[in-house]
Amino acid sequence: MDRSILKLLEQDGRLTAEQIALMCGKEVGDVKQLIAEYERDGVILGYKALVDWDKTDREYVSALIEIKITPQKDRGFDRVAEKIYNFPEVQSLYLMSGGFDLAVLIEGRTMKEVAYFVARKLAPLEDVLSTATHFVLRKYKDKGVVYGPAVVDERGNCL
Repeated sequence: MDRSILKLLEQDGRLTAEQIALMCGKEVGDVKQLIAEYERDGVILGYKALVDWDKTDREYVSALIEIKITPQKDRGFDRVAEKIYNFPEVQSLYLMSGGFDLAVLIEGRTMKEVAYFVARKLAPLEDVLSTATHFVLRKYKDKGVVYGPAVVDERGNCL
């Protein structure tokens, strides 16, 4: 496995095979073949742009939700996790160590919409013992990318 190719693609998914070959000192054909294998084998899961939505007119809120659950006898946390990650609101889901079991990152148009998701979809799931919702107020860094300065109004308040 060539980690240098994976690292370059992780930093910039727009790099061409030609650029990667030049950066790694490899043949273009070899790079194309490796990338195709990584995609086929599920090592590369997809390519996405990281967008600073705060610099657009899109209104949304992000929330991190901590969940305590009862693990299932033969499946552990997997069955409950599968139910949760199939909700379209869920952006990310992680099994955690510490005081809670799962961490869910979701997006909604409003805080009320997020609260509705927690109260009507998440909390009632069998095996969910408790939830704690934390709203994201500002992103400083995400997936290794530092976000630009916050937009400030004439009174000095972050927008």
